[in-house]
Amino acid sequence: MIGLAHLKLLGIAILVWALLVLTPHFVGAHDIGVTSIARVFIDQVGPGRYALSSVDIGLPPIRDARGVLPVGCQRLLEERAPQNMLGFRFQCDNELMFDDIITLPWDLAGVVAIARWSDGTGASAYFRGKGSTVQVEMGDLLAGAGSGFRLAERYLILGIEHILLGIDHLLFVLGLLILISGVGPLIKTITAFTIAHSITLAAAVMGVITLEQAPVEAAIALSIVLLAREIVVGYRGETHLVHQRPWLVAFIFGLLHGLGFAGALGEIGLRSPDVPLALLSFNLGVEVGQLAFVAVLIIMNQLAGGVLRSHVPRFKPTLGYALGTLSILWLFERLPAVWGV
Repeated sequence: MIGLAHLKLLGIAILVWALLVLTPHFVGAHDIGVTSIARVFIDQVGPGRYALSSVDIGLPPIRDARGVLPVGCQRLLEERAPQNMLGFRFQCDNELMFDDIITLPWDLAGVVAIARWSDGTGASAYFRGKGSTVQVEMGDLLAGAGSGFRLAERYLILGIEHILLGIDHLLFVLGLLILISGVGPLIKTITAFTIAHSITLAAAVMGVITLEQAPVEAAIALSIVLLAREIVVGYRGETHLVHQRPWLVAFIFGLLHGLGFAGALGEIGLRSPDVPLALLSFNLGVEVGQLAFVAVLIIMNQLAGGVLRSHVPRFKPTLGYALGTLSILWLFERLPAVWGV
């Protein structure tokens, strides 16, 4: 029999998914204000002639190409970028070479550059931002440059950075650690969370799911609110589905968090041949970061001689309220973006 508590929990879960379903936008471009990662296309359109373009929302136009293009390259003022794309065309005295660099004047976390050369070859790579600029190195985009290894390395690091800098994801994992007692249930729950976010991450990257990040991020905050509530009521002796089958709840909300991970990978325009390796590397990076976070907490507990284990139960309500307050603030902060305010 499904009790009232289960129905309440189910209602909250439905509310989370409604937040996603009622506000999807199927778009080709993505808002770099959400991901801080832009995608840039470099197309070779003739001998020594190239088009630099992007379809992303929020990118400032490059009005002055000085300092942007490599030495020997000039912007073609009479040429326009492809229709509906932001950018320009340029001509180089010679073909772009391995040591050439295009310096984009954007204050971003990074850029994914997709190169499509006139001989039919191409490559894509992620370039991390350096303050007010992002340097796109041709050596990572030209054929024969060992781009496969570099692609895997870059996306592995990107995955690690995304989980370690994504405090909301880490706090959800922390909430699971606080809620669950015993190594076996914890392993089972973390595994379910991993499988779930891997599924939606892959689906988003493959284009099966196409959602804007704003409702996803709001729903992630709401999932932490629910988890924080269950920590508090669990201390009072009330047991719900979250306590009885934490792996199931972790799986459900892991699907949401996978869509959040996809914000850094799912809409940045990787070439089809690069998707499997980039997806695998990024997901491995997420898992490495997640396991590192759990390992640090376990080591801290061991070094403290089990002090944390003996004191955490008494402070569970305090931890739950703190986690819930922070996640509610995140929710209110993210809701305006859901409605386009």
